[in-house]
Amino acid sequence: MKSSLDLALIGNCQVGALIDSAAEIVWYCIPRFDGDPVFCSLLQEHQAGSGHGYCSVELIDQISSEQRYEPNSAVLVTRLTDSRGAHVEIADFAPRFRQYGRMFTPMMLVRQIRRLHGSPRICIRVRPASDYGRSCCEYTYGSHHIRYVSDAATVRLTTDASITTILQELPFILDDELTLVFGADETIQEPLRELARRFRNETIAYWQNWVRDLGIPFEWQNEVIRAAITLKLNTFDDTGAIVAAMTTSIPESPDSGRNWDYRYCWLRDAYFVVNALNRLGTTHTLERYLSYLVNVVASAEGGHVQPVYGIDGRTRLEEREVPTLAGYGGMGPVRVGNQAYEQIQHDVYGSAILAVTHVFFDQRLTHRGDAALFHRLEPLGETAIQMHDQPDAGLWELRGSKRIHTFSSIMCWAACDRLAKIASRIGLTERVHYWDRQAAAIHATICARAWNEQKKAFTAAFEGDSLDASLLLMHDVGFLAADDPRFAATVAAIERELRQGDYIFRYVEHDDFGAPQNAFIVCTYWYIYALVALGRSDEARQLFENLLARHNRHGLMAEHLDVRSGEQWGNFVQTYSMVGLINAAIRLSKRWDWAF
Repeated sequence: MKSSLDLALIGNCQVGALIDSAAEIVWYCIPRFDGDPVFCSLLQEHQAGSGHGYCSVELIDQISSEQRYEPNSAVLVTRLTDSRGAHVEIADFAPRFRQYGRMFTPMMLVRQIRRLHGSPRICIRVRPASDYGRSCCEYTYGSHHIRYVSDAATVRLTTDASITTILQELPFILDDELTLVFGADETIQEPLRELARRFRNETIAYWQNWVRDLGIPFEWQNEVIRAAITLKLNTFDDTGAIVAAMTTSIPESPDSGRNWDYRYCWLRDAYFVVNALNRLGTTHTLERYLSYLVNVVASAEGGHVQPVYGIDGRTRLEEREVPTLAGYGGMGPVRVGNQAYEQIQHDVYGSAILAVTHVFFDQRLTHRGDAALFHRLEPLGETAIQMHDQPDAGLWELRGSKRIHTFSSIMCWAACDRLAKIASRIGLTERVHYWDRQAAAIHATICARAWNEQKKAFTAAFEGDSLDASLLLMHDVGFLAADDPRFAATVAAIERELRQGDYIFRYVEHDDFGAPQNAFIVCTYWYIYALVALGRSDEARQLFENLLARHNRHGLMAEHLDVRSGEQWGNFVQTYSMVGLINAAIRLSKRWDWAF
């Protein structure tokens, strides 16, 4: 199996799995997103019938495959065809629906395998791994189940297929329908086929009802719906956290060493994620995510906030290399944990406050912001004041150098600016004046020290001359008006130096790993936002359509893109990229009342 990101995502906001075009489950962590991957062939290539860490349904003499989602759902259907014209259909999903007055989201995957035509011969291979691919799981079995024991958990496969056929991986003729349920080590009492059908119908109904309540643009509806479902699938229901991606260690470019674990919650994502959730009208997901952020803020000692947290809110994410997995396409290292939690990134204060600001202004939310929460936010603002002109690792998490990054300073300004607006909202006049003064002082400092008269642009760092794509967001966060000539000039400078073809690089200078080889996808979306603000919507639409064409067959996107081949790189599915799609589509689409 050759590594590819032409994958589909299924899940239920407790677990998630990635499935390739031949219906192999290549990635599945238990008991939650950041757990041990019992299926991990995404990071360990294998030949058919060899290796471990995957679950496949192999059709003998297969010649083609087709794959699609059930409309407006997270239920995936794969159809395989053999050389004699026999067809097999495989449906994969993780149950999610309301039951007994609460959401049912078990640690469970369901596979339904059905003969459609002819006499297909198949071989089912179930080879879970333990401890990041270190070993195969030990197993015991009974009449209708196999228990796979790993360090993370015991997974029970309950099935109406022959246990011997699965354990010995014997090919057989599929003459009807089979069901495989991977779940907790608990007995299933209900007839398996009936349970799978009921769970599938209930899960499809849940997702279609969820989509029905979305606020979507007139144009690009299918793309936005798929992005919204994906954003929801990247949400960990139990705490409200939203992971940056489902995977770890998919390199940003070939053999770059830029292999990171993204199964955590970055505060830098918060502003964009909250805006997307707000525009989509997914108020329950929005409220849960804001609750997670508020808890992070409440736990911040002395106003210090980390760049990244665990999905359970934990602060320590010690990074280690895993020698037992070769890596995506054999390109290691594979890393677990992320040392970025120790980094100093001053943009996080603005990111957190920009996101939490919604609690004070959005009338739909059940739990509204008050003076007590405002006073919890103020220490973050005080830290932003202290740090706005101090060196940090920056938005892009440079590991070998520190500078006074302009974007970090802008976000420190945003922290103070939004605190002033919140204070005005809740009637704290004295605090309005205080935070307005602080914001004005930081604004003046940035304009004096980050503007490069020779380049006619704001630069990546104070007194610098290199550029950074994050400065495309100066208008978006309110630092400069769209008609400020310095904004248009900075966009023009970024076009000259960071644009390659139809894509924007985050920067082009050398960092700890050399010069970036691929485009960071969300930067092109930021460019689209800037073009819309400047009234260049026709150009923005063309770039947007080009990005959509680069998504995989299911409309999903990773973190990076090879601008020459269009191949996707980086962790998958990337929240930043999918949120970029949502926000861009909403800005660019015709209005519903103007569309007919």
